[in-house]
Amino acid sequence: MGGFFGVASKENCIFDLFFGTDYHSHLGTRRAGMATYGAKNGFTKSIHNIEGSPFRTKFDKELPDFDGNLGIGCISDFEAQPILVRSHHGTFAITTVSKINNAEDIVSGILKDKVHFFEMSNGEINPTELVAALINQKDNLIEGIKYALDTIDGSLSLLLLTPKGIYAARDNMGRTPVVMGKKEDAICACFESHSFLNLGYQNLKELGPGEIVVFDDHSVKTLVAPGKKKKVCTFLWVYYGYPSAVYEGVNVEEMRYNCGRLMAKRDNVKADVVAGVPDSGTAHAVGYANESGIPFSRPFIKYTPTWPRSFMPTIQTKRNLIAHMKLLPVHELIKDKSLLLIDDSIVRGTQLRETTEFLYESGAKEVHIRPACPPLLYGCKYLNFSRSNSEMELIGRVVIKELEGDNVTPEVLAEYADPNSEKYERMVEGIRKKLNFTSLRFNRLDDMLESVGIPAENLCTYCWDGKE
Repeated sequence: MGGFFGVASKENCIFDLFFGTDYHSHLGTRRAGMATYGAKNGFTKSIHNIEGSPFRTKFDKELPDFDGNLGIGCISDFEAQPILVRSHHGTFAITTVSKINNAEDIVSGILKDKVHFFEMSNGEINPTELVAALINQKDNLIEGIKYALDTIDGSLSLLLLTPKGIYAARDNMGRTPVVMGKKEDAICACFESHSFLNLGYQNLKELGPGEIVVFDDHSVKTLVAPGKKKKVCTFLWVYYGYPSAVYEGVNVEEMRYNCGRLMAKRDNVKADVVAGVPDSGTAHAVGYANESGIPFSRPFIKYTPTWPRSFMPTIQTKRNLIAHMKLLPVHELIKDKSLLLIDDSIVRGTQLRETTEFLYESGAKEVHIRPACPPLLYGCKYLNFSRSNSEMELIGRVVIKELEGDNVTPEVLAEYADPNSEKYERMVEGIRKKLNFTSLRFNRLDDMLESVGIPAENLCTYCWDGKE
């Protein structure tokens, strides 16, 4: 995944840019960068690897080198960005949140014009550079950005920094957010709405699907009006969004609370306590506990002072051990207890199985699992979600393969996605046995969508039901 922050200020913008970008650290763990423009020094850019260390520690010492009243920053799980581009549009910096499924076709078309690309270390073309190349196919930036949005199969939201202002564009289907804030003498645009609140900004607007704007320190101009069709990623509320974030007017923490509340209404399990897998399962668990009357508890704690989310050892065989070691048991709250545990989702199931085993080893009598979303059956083809890209590794698909062999047609998958079908029940029981849970019950898709509270047709549910 990834997130970005851009700011145009009458004064120096570096403080706001630094902390606004840092507030997106939960969305990426690999690369981070900032680019600024000022009349005195022109463009300045820096990119760092942030694997194993927070954004702030990599950029703090460099802040005196930055100057300017315009800037964009990003944190990403994938490519190094922002990139600096010199073209017939002049020099600009660009950062994106994207997934480009038709990259090879786009590259083949552009290469016919004898354009060349720089490559990433793994041999792949930098997606943000590919977006810049598409923009440069047109006579002006507005047409170029619109062309990029229309050409890409997948999704694309972006910030583009020029000496005169910053362009912001939201994906044509609104799959990822672009939110704007305003304070005296400054305007910002970002992925996460909470990123500007402590910097003195107030909410200005949320871009609509396909909307393109340009802004400076005092005004925002809409260049391309928003479209009417919208498919916002529901997983933003379930997992990726920070609790204080708001998308489409719906707060993440409130949605998760409602999710847990509706799950409890359909459940009749007898448990001693309800607990959430830290951190994204906590609000779901509080909602469940309050609705069911089963006490909320924290029988294990995630240790984070020296192990940030991005910390993982380079030795693959130790990765699962580290994920296990981050959780510290509170034996007094576990021993001889029947625990109901809520996680945001089950992807491959490896970590949740180890968490369950760790609870049994710590004296738990029973461990009932309640994922806050339905079984993931399809790899996301719209966003770079590392949690669900490898479709055949999804625990639901693994069990379906065992039950059906090679007879896994779209029609068969549709039956497994139906919570009222016999095949669904067989799949859930197969997952339960494989992961060694006392009981397993997934949240229903209709209840999850009700928890969001906006029209269901405006939400993307592809990873659960395969519907585009």
